[in-house]
Amino acid sequence: MMAVDTARVEKFRKMPIDGQSMKRLVEASLMWLRTNQQIVNAMNVFPVPDGDTGTNMVLTLQSAWNEIKDMGTRNLSEMAAAVSKGALMGARGNSGVIMSQLWRGFSRGVHEKETLDAATLVKAFADARDTAYKGVVRPVEGTILTVAKEIALATEAALGSAKDAIEILEVAVKAADEAVQKTPELLPVLKQAGVVDSGGKGLFFILEGMLRHVYGESLETPTMSVQALSAMEMQNAMEEVEEGQDYEVVVDFFPNGELELPKFYGRLEGMGTSIQVGEGEGMYRMHIHVPTEKRYEPIDYIMGLGTITKVAMENLLAQMDDIQKSKASQIQFSAVEPGQIAVVVVSPGAGLSRIFASLGVAAVVAGGQTMNPSTQDILSSFENMPTDKVIILPNNKNIIMAANQAKEVTVKQVAVVPSRTVPQGLSAMLSLQPDGELDSVAEKMTKAMSAVKTGEITVATRSVEIDGVTVKEGQVIALLDGRLVASSDSVEHGVMELLEKADAGECELVTLFFGENMTTAEANRIKDVIGGKYSSLEIEVQEGGQPHYQFIISIE
Repeated sequence: MMAVDTARVEKFRKMPIDGQSMKRLVEASLMWLRTNQQIVNAMNVFPVPDGDTGTNMVLTLQSAWNEIKDMGTRNLSEMAAAVSKGALMGARGNSGVIMSQLWRGFSRGVHEKETLDAATLVKAFADARDTAYKGVVRPVEGTILTVAKEIALATEAALGSAKDAIEILEVAVKAADEAVQKTPELLPVLKQAGVVDSGGKGLFFILEGMLRHVYGESLETPTMSVQALSAMEMQNAMEEVEEGQDYEVVVDFFPNGELELPKFYGRLEGMGTSIQVGEGEGMYRMHIHVPTEKRYEPIDYIMGLGTITKVAMENLLAQMDDIQKSKASQIQFSAVEPGQIAVVVVSPGAGLSRIFASLGVAAVVAGGQTMNPSTQDILSSFENMPTDKVIILPNNKNIIMAANQAKEVTVKQVAVVPSRTVPQGLSAMLSLQPDGELDSVAEKMTKAMSAVKTGEITVATRSVEIDGVTVKEGQVIALLDGRLVASSDSVEHGVMELLEKADAGECELVTLFFGENMTTAEANRIKDVIGGKYSSLEIEVQEGGQPHYQFIISIE
């Protein structure tokens, strides 16, 4: 329950909610969503390391904020339109794209309005719902869409009795909270996994952040509990280096007494972002991203709290620069002539990018699990190409919507071949005819995807039971075409169980794309094990370079 500063709320009620008021509300929603980003990330149905809904929503809203932060207009309609534009171009992942559609609808609802009153806000929530539902081909209940719908229904019902927009916002927050709690009853997979919908929870935090701003509540004190040190993953916080995230600082320490977590988090929030704290056997590990001038502040602060045992500091900007230079130097893309079809693919690893380049793609957008590219990222990859015919291969189910959104905002002829996995994308590339007719070639590439099955081997991030498969945190898990099919105590056994579920004995070719944490020797050893069981099967091993997944497996 939030504490209410009555005098502050009354001041808000008397002031017109104009463009500048909306700007402050958007900033508050971004701050509160970022504060609770890891909570949203943790609400992933499958125990795989791609729980990035919170990150995608934060980066999408950050793009919206960047669009308006320097705007001085007091016109509500103009401010809302700018928020919508920023969210559209920065949308990442399905959750980010849907959120951008919610903002688009909201903007429509306040069109030509100077200020926001109760009736206008109710209309904006309704238009947000309608626009988001129209933007999804097959809407699924029990998701962020349901939460948006319940918000619209509740605020419409409250319009007759509500005094002003603040009361409507209060109704919206309450409705969002209740709708999120009901999502497991509407979507069985959520109930099975014991979580609520992550996108819906993110939308709740966005609205709650606005209300907390009105009430005068803190937006910077995380409500999350400390996670187990062994489960704390900090080495790949590289989705994007935002402004002010120059250095990554990690400190291991033993506090002199009991650590006051709210106060600890609060001090760290004043220093940087991407804050994580883990604990194990009395030792704490603090992780933070800070600007260059503050890189020593966390160390000095923690030194006054206890005994520091280890400090690690990495220059994130230098790392990202090295990564980009390395990728650019290793990959040679096919030249595209005017009138030809250019293919843009999303690839999660350098090795896979090289393979795609060898098959004739014109550009690669880095992305995949935990690193969904934005609409702008995809758009930028082909806007300056000398052709107006483009095919996009998303190669990930969570990137298809952003690809379609890029298609809608360009003047070029663009077709999205909805590849959900890397093997599907590779199979589609074999049907590319650069000089063909765009729609015909896209159709052939789409059909080609059905010729391949996709296996994925990774490590479970939490314990769960789904589809009859019991998984313990830290176990190796296998997914076949996105479905959890096995858990095991070793990568080798996980691969073998996966192939059995995929009826590999009836197939002709298996290609193992090994990840960045798998050696060539170990990949070849597992190849030999597979060959020992499936003597008639042709087996290839390729370096994929993808993070998190020991193997991405193509089965044909």
